[in-house]
Amino acid sequence: MTSNLTTPAPALLLRGLRKEYASAGGPVRAVDGLDLEVARGEVVAVLGPNGAGKTSTIDMVLGLSAPTSGTVQVFGADPADVIAAGRVAAVLQTGGLLRDITVGETVALTAALFGRAGSPRPYLERAGIADLAGRRVGACSGGQQQRLRFAMALVGEPDLLLLDEPTTGMDVAGRRAFWAAIRADAAAGRTVVFATHDLQEADTYADRVVLVSQGRVVADGPTADVKSLASGRTVGARVDDAGERADVTARLRALDVVDAVDQRGARLLVRTSDSDLVARFLLTQTVASDVEVAGDNLEGAFVALTTTAPTTDGAHR
Repeated sequence: MTSNLTTPAPALLLRGLRKEYASAGGPVRAVDGLDLEVARGEVVAVLGPNGAGKTSTIDMVLGLSAPTSGTVQVFGADPADVIAAGRVAAVLQTGGLLRDITVGETVALTAALFGRAGSPRPYLERAGIADLAGRRVGACSGGQQQRLRFAMALVGEPDLLLLDEPTTGMDVAGRRAFWAAIRADAAAGRTVVFATHDLQEADTYADRVVLVSQGRVVADGPTADVKSLASGRTVGARVDDAGERADVTARLRALDVVDAVDQRGARLLVRTSDSDLVARFLLTQTVASDVEVAGDNLEGAFVALTTTAPTTDGAHR
């Protein structure tokens, strides 16, 4: 018997995506053959240094710019069609707010554009700003305005939510409330993709981390897997005397397995591909004490993977 069941298309599918911009010095390549697939219901963090191509990629998913080559599919369809159907919403860092009307009026106006009647309060509550309904937008802080953009994005009840540095300007309590709302929406089946520079935020809230460098994906997977891809460890040791510390540092840097040595006061931090050899060297051949070996955190993996990615012609943004 042949089944009529088909696997639903992923929320987001990018294949061979490239974007070039004209400049006086010739074409500038912002995205360089990027491949990415995001399943429905995932919360995915996209990380990368400035110029990695994150914003250019989001612009193409939102239909704000067209790819130079490659394909973008959202729920198996052209982005413009899915966006027109109200299935995609975005929370960007700037723009989109009228400063002279209130927070509640802003969300009510957005709801009217979607043909939704009723009070805006449910969306304000989900964004954690119901107490600000009567405040003028221009009197809100940057973090409060960002949460207002989130409330506006929720009005259409989108299936895919794209966030560009979503917690910029928020205080600690605001961040926690924001991510609690995001996780609740994801648990209900909404797909969330967010670009961020905040490594801790990605580590804490994402199901999956995608590292982008020079317009390409250089690592993709659960946080633990991305950390392991860096395949390095850090060995810490204490050397109290400044002269001896300089000598130990020079000898460490001469070892083939040592990638870098950083000094933090009396403590040396050694990034290495062979932590056993370095620890043994420090304990048996130097005056170092308090030797510790630690696996890579996400920050270490981020630095290692985004600084060793192959270079390409052109700049990225």
